[in-house]
Amino acid sequence: MEHKLIITPKTKVLELIGVYPQLEQVLIDYVPVFSKLKNPVLRKTVARIATLQQAASVGNVKVEDLVNRMRKEVGQDIYTEGAGTTYNTSKPSWYDDSKLFMELDVRQMLADGEQPVAQVIEDLKGLDGNGIYKLIAPFLPAPLIDKATSLGFEHWLYKENDEHYVVYFFKK
Repeated sequence: MEHKLIITPKTKVLELIGVYPQLEQVLIDYVPVFSKLKNPVLRKTVARIATLQQAASVGNVKVEDLVNRMRKEVGQDIYTEGAGTTYNTSKPSWYDDSKLFMELDVRQMLADGEQPVAQVIEDLKGLDGNGIYKLIAPFLPAPLIDKATSLGFEHWLYKENDEHYVVYFFKK
């Protein structure tokens, strides 16, 4: 059987549901926070860049289990490779309230259909060597954390409440 898209942890959520529309409800059932995909703005912004690996982190499920659930639905073989990304949820030694340099709450940007990644990366690049950047988002901003990590930033993430996450970034 030929597959239109081989599902892996790196598969983008929007691409997945574009090729296999029937998987949208399966994804929502498996990771209920993804019911937000029904919001056209979040679908256009977040789902376009979020991978299944990041979706698994957001939903606090094993990436292999999520990928295999999606693969099973479309008749693909079981996925067995590799570990998922983990995010630092323990307060790090570098954190100090007095070093808070800048804060950005992206909830309104996302509600307006704007993609905050470019703004955050620009802010991070301008971060003072000892400063800490605070980000507030309505969901775990996994793609953004991954990008910042690739640029040499450490992070500390916590879920403040059901409405938002807080991520602090610090240049290593």
